[in-house]
Amino acid sequence: MTNDALLHETWRRWELLADAPATFPAPGRATVVVSPNSGFCPPGWVGLVTLGGAVLATAPDERRARLLRAALHEQPDEPATDPDLLRTLLPVTGLLGPAALAYLAPGGLRPHPATVHQLPCDDARLCDLAHRTGAADAEESGLAGLTSPVFTVLAEDGRVLAACGYRRWPFGIAHLGVLTDPAHRGHGLARRAASAAARHALAAGLLPQWRARVPASRRVAARLGFRELGTQLSVEVG
Repeated sequence: MTNDALLHETWRRWELLADAPATFPAPGRATVVVSPNSGFCPPGWVGLVTLGGAVLATAPDERRARLLRAALHEQPDEPATDPDLLRTLLPVTGLLGPAALAYLAPGGLRPHPATVHQLPCDDARLCDLAHRTGAADAEESGLAGLTSPVFTVLAEDGRVLAACGYRRWPFGIAHLGVLTDPAHRGHGLARRAASAAARHALAAGLLPQWRARVPASRRVAARLGFRELGTQLSVEVG
């Protein structure tokens, strides 16, 4: 087994989120457990989390668990990260992801030194930012579900140009969400806001998590010092 401390800590948090006796197997293998209340996916769905090449999956019942074990039998990491392949192996009726999962170790932050402004989650200017970015981007960011203070980059007129905070998940995970005004992307604003949010999470003793599908978002995380360790995929199986 690997001696990667960040990977082991991430495995431990997801094992708890599985809400069933479960451990990540050796890299290149898969474990499937039955867990109707899994934190891996929406209720009634199958959840697959791949970290460090090891796959831990949850299913809501034994029937779907058997289907999933058969699908993952030969090369577990391929269907666990490839939705098109998974569709050929399972009766898929819905799918979310895959999204890359990245984590920040204590001491691993590469901070951005610029000043940011802290706002409460219910500040009306955050709603205005969400409106300017559009429903799809706003929902993807998770900005509406934040529980931390929100760290923002403001224009001279007070409008929010970029915002980042986190939602506190169970077991000490700080799930970051970031959103930038489309007219001001590509100028490092997301990195400025996210640097402050990540620093706040680390100071609170939490494990910062960055989940993203968009390449630009993944690049922001990498520049801040987050390490991509795997993916998350949620599947509705008929």
